[in-house]
Amino acid sequence: MVRNKIDQILGKLLALIMGVMVINVLWQVASRYLVGEPSSFTDELARYLMIWVGVLGAAYVSGRKMHVAIDVLPSKASEGTQRKIKALVYILIILFAFFAMVIGGCRLVYISYLLGQKSPALQIPLALVYMVIPLSGLLIIYYKLNDLLKN
Repeated sequence: MVRNKIDQILGKLLALIMGVMVINVLWQVASRYLVGEPSSFTDELARYLMIWVGVLGAAYVSGRKMHVAIDVLPSKASEGTQRKIKALVYILIILFAFFAMVIGGCRLVYISYLLGQKSPALQIPLALVYMVIPLSGLLIIYYKLNDLLKN
């Protein structure tokens, strides 16, 4: 199944990013105490890795249906009403992911690419850092469309 494969790849990617982030922060602390000053790139790299973990993690959690939900009203409704509420919630999530994350994220990537913005220490294009937003939006849309069709 495609969804399971995406879950596996995304889970492994998130674990890899977390591992790199741990090593990066350990190096920053070690260089601060052993050499006397922290490495120049570690703070920036940790920040960008945290952005990727947070945004991709949101897509992963959405796909695994582990996100926070308030279900006081749906739990008291009939089964048919519960399905309608779930469908409405999935549609709202899809709309948000499309307009805010995919459209808005693509605009952000495009503008930062046009302006040639680069990170101060690593000198990587900020468009690469921001690419995670539309990517995560597409993943969320895929997951929620899949859930909507199964509902």
